[in-house]
Amino acid sequence: MGADIGEAAATAGVSRAATRNAPAGPSPFRIEAPALPRGKFADPQWTAKGERRASVPLSGLETLWLNTGTLCNLACATCYIESSPTNDALVYLSHAAALPFLDEAQALGTREIGFTGGEPFMNPEFLPLLEETLKRGFDALVLSNAMKPMRRHETALLALRARYGTKLTLRISLDHHTQAGHEGERGPRSWGPAMQGLRWLSGHGFSLAVAGRLLPGENEAEARAHYAALFAREGIAVDAGDPARLVLFPEMDESADIAEITTGCWSILGKSPADVMCATSRMVVHRKGEPAPRVAACTLIPHHSDFDMGDSLAEASGEVALNHPHCARFCVLGGASCSA
Repeated sequence: MGADIGEAAATAGVSRAATRNAPAGPSPFRIEAPALPRGKFADPQWTAKGERRASVPLSGLETLWLNTGTLCNLACATCYIESSPTNDALVYLSHAAALPFLDEAQALGTREIGFTGGEPFMNPEFLPLLEETLKRGFDALVLSNAMKPMRRHETALLALRARYGTKLTLRISLDHHTQAGHEGERGPRSWGPAMQGLRWLSGHGFSLAVAGRLLPGENEAEARAHYAALFAREGIAVDAGDPARLVLFPEMDESADIAEITTGCWSILGKSPADVMCATSRMVVHRKGEPAPRVAACTLIPHHSDFDMGDSLAEASGEVALNHPHCARFCVLGGASCSA
């Protein structure tokens, strides 16, 4: 089996060393909670207690996410989408297949196109697709780990920055403000290359953001202060006090217990369906074995049939039932969004 994994990684354009980068033990960010009881998140309309499940209408498509594929140069301990050097459950999204969705997004007045993976820079058609996006006038947000796959494209990135300036933003994953925390999730030898990539982007004036996480029990204000000190030491031009520039995500674990969100929760929590990510975004995915890309309700749940919304943005304009643990933990209770 080890030889098969190494061969698959090489075929995907990843070195054999990348398959050894996986964390040796459990992630420091892993959620400690009882297992999710059977019966929860089983019915799109009703909770396990028989209460009406909350749903979210699409108020307008502000962000269209394009998933470039699940292949990645890393195999993180708690990757929500299980990206790795060998996982191609979401195949590379081709330039040609993405164009109809960009056409629809333009007609809808969508502001931003987000690129996620996997590692977008591993997709051989990503750079032409990114340039097409910027050429059409969209803001582009690229999620990356800033490691070797990105660094191979420095010349192209510099040309895009010169031409489009702050229309292009790169959000780099730096899971913690300490090397131990980051490598506990992303594996040994992942901190140094990520920091080098961040310094390179900052030094060349890119519009830059960082995505991090809080360890269990870690205070957000203290974490932001530690990130700020790190950025100052490393010469990285990111404002750690700006939630759009340092995004601190809550943890996700669909096997861990969490409350279901009912229609009554909005008033109890003082929140609105408009606050939830699926009110303003959708994601295009190309699942392995399917003839063409389709639209998923959410960046976090690309495989679940209940969150498949069709083969066009027009078809994907319906309401989304919050029938998954990620809906509760990440979006409603966590108050998080993948969009800028």
